[in-house]
Amino acid sequence: MVRVKPFAALRPPKGIVTEVAAPPYDVLNSEEARKMAGEKSLLHITKPEIDFDPIAGEHEQRTYDRAVENFKAWQQRGWLVRDDKEKYYVYAQTMGRRTQYGIVLCAHTDDYAAGIIKKHELTRKDKEDDRMIHVRIQNANIEPVFFAFKDNAELGAIIAKTAAGAPEYKFVDENKFTHTFWVIDDDAVNARITEIFTNDVDAFYVADGHHRTAAAARVGAEKRAQNPNHTGNEEYNFFMAVCFPESQLAIIDYNRVVKDLNGLTEEQFLKALEEDFEVSLATKPRCGRPAKPYAPAQLHNFSMYLGDKWYSLTAKAGRYDDADPIGVLDVTILSNLVLDKILGIKDLRTDKRIDFVGGIRGLGELSRRVDSGEMKVAFALYPVSMQQLINIADTGNIMPPKTTWFEPKLRSGLAIHTLD
Repeated sequence: MVRVKPFAALRPPKGIVTEVAAPPYDVLNSEEARKMAGEKSLLHITKPEIDFDPIAGEHEQRTYDRAVENFKAWQQRGWLVRDDKEKYYVYAQTMGRRTQYGIVLCAHTDDYAAGIIKKHELTRKDKEDDRMIHVRIQNANIEPVFFAFKDNAELGAIIAKTAAGAPEYKFVDENKFTHTFWVIDDDAVNARITEIFTNDVDAFYVADGHHRTAAAARVGAEKRAQNPNHTGNEEYNFFMAVCFPESQLAIIDYNRVVKDLNGLTEEQFLKALEEDFEVSLATKPRCGRPAKPYAPAQLHNFSMYLGDKWYSLTAKAGRYDDADPIGVLDVTILSNLVLDKILGIKDLRTDKRIDFVGGIRGLGELSRRVDSGEMKVAFALYPVSMQQLINIADTGNIMPPKTTWFEPKLRSGLAIHTLD
């Protein structure tokens, strides 16, 4: 079972929460962050390179130093204030007609080491190292990770009862997503939440934040090695997460664009596809208007934009293994039968000929990048399901890179966990 605890968060006062709260560090590039960041924005802490003119390198020592200075300054100025005692929090995100409710808590680094916090993606050491430096120098988890857990009726009832009360924060962000945040002040309720997770929840699943999770675990291990009186209960053993019941989460498609056809003409490429796919023209330009985007209809059906047309590709029977949790994934089918076999792209993590586009940007972004001449062909995939993610994590398998896209992203700055 998982090990969790409440914590006394550093949080912005109600009146300035919209000025402090910000998108995650990896959603914006430095130029975008500079344009968005107001005086009190957490971006000055999570992307401190924006404080320099010209913008500094993300990994320069002065950038890390400025992050520490700003974090201290935000507390001194009263823009981040510590709660009076350890608590749990409920955080809801609304996107269109769908709302997902999560519990903000601290998870234990030992659970990550033991595989009770389950991952479905590989991490890159350079990104882990960068996040580890930020945790170490700030002695804090500035941004939460995003976990899922299997539904629990009693936790669901506690969340619903909490959400029926007046929220601490409620605001709409630049993407028109609503963020709502409640504080659980009742000690008995907080104690019961700990008991339920400890006794009834067997695992957490990393939805978004694999690098931050790995970095938090590495800092915990580092601090443990430095403490001869280590007990396992120290605050540095814990890191901040927002945990959502899996039934409330939806995964959005994560699509691919490729710069060239590996020396093939469009006609040769279409012919090569016919070996493993049923290929048909879906839409084409009409009356001077661009082709209407075609979205994949189901698993193993793909949409492809080539030239100025959208095509439907359906993998033929026998080209994949439905009994294999990795082999059945559409990202695997596309990678094996198209990207590798025809286009010669062997490593999705390093090949510069391929790029990835989150489904939140729409299919129009795929056709735009092809029409601009930046890319030659685009592929849209049917989204992975939460059950597929859980099956893969439970069997110890790893998804191919860039498989899942969760939206909305967690807003940073609503709660911060310090390690002392």
